[in-house]
Amino acid sequence: MVLVLAFVNAPSFAAQATHDSLRIGSKRFTESYILAQVLAQTAAAHTPKPPAVLQGLGNTAIVYAALRAGSIDLYPEYMGTISLEILQRKTPMSMEAVNAALAPLGLGAAIPLGFNDGYALAMREDKAQRLGITSLSDLVKHPALKLGLSNEFLGRADGWQGLARRYAAPQVPVALDHGLAYDAIAQNQVDVIDIYTTDAKIDHLGLRVLKDDLAYFARYDAVLLYRLDVPARFPEAWAALQKLSGSIDEKAMISMNARAELQGVAFDVIARDHLASKSGAAPTATAGTDNDPGQRGFWAKLFGPDLARLTRQHLALTLIALGGAALLGIPLAVWVFPHPRLRAVVLGAAGLLQTVPSLAMLAMLISALGLIGTLPALIALMLYALLPIMRNTVTGLSQVPTGQRLAAQALGLTTAQTMREVELPQALPAIVAGVRTATSIAIGTATIAAFIGAGGYGERIVTGLALNDGQMLLAGALPATLLALLSEALFETVEHLMRQRRA
Repeated sequence: MVLVLAFVNAPSFAAQATHDSLRIGSKRFTESYILAQVLAQTAAAHTPKPPAVLQGLGNTAIVYAALRAGSIDLYPEYMGTISLEILQRKTPMSMEAVNAALAPLGLGAAIPLGFNDGYALAMREDKAQRLGITSLSDLVKHPALKLGLSNEFLGRADGWQGLARRYAAPQVPVALDHGLAYDAIAQNQVDVIDIYTTDAKIDHLGLRVLKDDLAYFARYDAVLLYRLDVPARFPEAWAALQKLSGSIDEKAMISMNARAELQGVAFDVIARDHLASKSGAAPTATAGTDNDPGQRGFWAKLFGPDLARLTRQHLALTLIALGGAALLGIPLAVWVFPHPRLRAVVLGAAGLLQTVPSLAMLAMLISALGLIGTLPALIALMLYALLPIMRNTVTGLSQVPTGQRLAAQALGLTTAQTMREVELPQALPAIVAGVRTATSIAIGTATIAAFIGAGGYGERIVTGLALNDGQMLLAGALPATLLALLSEALFETVEHLMRQRRA
């Protein structure tokens, strides 16, 4: 297991293990991915080690928790979110007031990047024109319209709940991932979605942004939310980041988002080109060209330079979790096997763990451990792998013929010797079958690790969701599927050899 741990080359793992690398987080939407790369590339020449970028960590609650816990050092955030969502104030706050409130938490906000990316609601232009809807006050007069709103917007203090109260909205919205919302509205599956005002697809799809005529939404000026020790730990990098102040306006941000969402250009390429344009250097390509080398087809995404790293991460997560589950589950199953009531309680508890949704499990572990990344992901995977291993161990032991147990007793073997020499060898095929099932579960479930910065093939799936990029989703799902098939072939071979030995 030590060798497997050493094998991991995940930024999240390294970020938690060392503190000499600047750790930059991002939320799970296009703009945040791009801004994290802009920050990392700006700081890279001024840090002893390349900055570690933990992309797509999730919504505000998860990324902020990671910052508070010290798992990341800074991330791009918005003033309205800090005031209304993080600090839970009822009205927007000035930078000075925000920093006064954040200081006791060891945090600060600084370096306004130069653009406002606010919330708004939007609908198809043709439907809005037909119904005569131009504002949110007009919208609430049409209760039959179907609203598809992001989970974060539905739960935020400055999101739907407050908006519905301000406008007395009668609609009951459905939850919809932000990355999928534009496809849903384009296909008329929903009528209204929440948007960020710098989203590239607003004009591309011809959406009408509804006027906030009662002035509910605050300004969401982009800033850095950081730990107060960052300037002292990385003085040169912090000085370089200060130069980003006012360097990105709304037009530039919309253009960068468009390159990612409409042209499929990689986030690091977009960031590099933006910084090059600011320094006067020639960018890799302009946003309007058809031969942008940053654009990638499916095969380039599938066999991208991150494939080896993601494979190592996914294998490490799976193998370590399985090893931990086997080391815990098999002895525990052996211990409870002779005690029917205790066995039922323990197996029931393991079964109950299986019913907890994976993201909910991760959220609980993050809260309990105060960490994001590899450790909570490993614990979650191990807990999900326990049930098939324990259940099959108990099943295998229960299938040992009573006659063999009696024969062992007649030969003078102790209970422990009987278990070791007779029962476990007889139960081994069932135990291996349980590990086989647990392996398939772990490989599939390990994709959720990317939601908290632990890497693996899920990184591509998370990115594909953020960009609504089906090719990127497939580039993450296919390797995971192939890995599961390879594990099935390996276990089939092992079980075949075991059958031959027993014949």
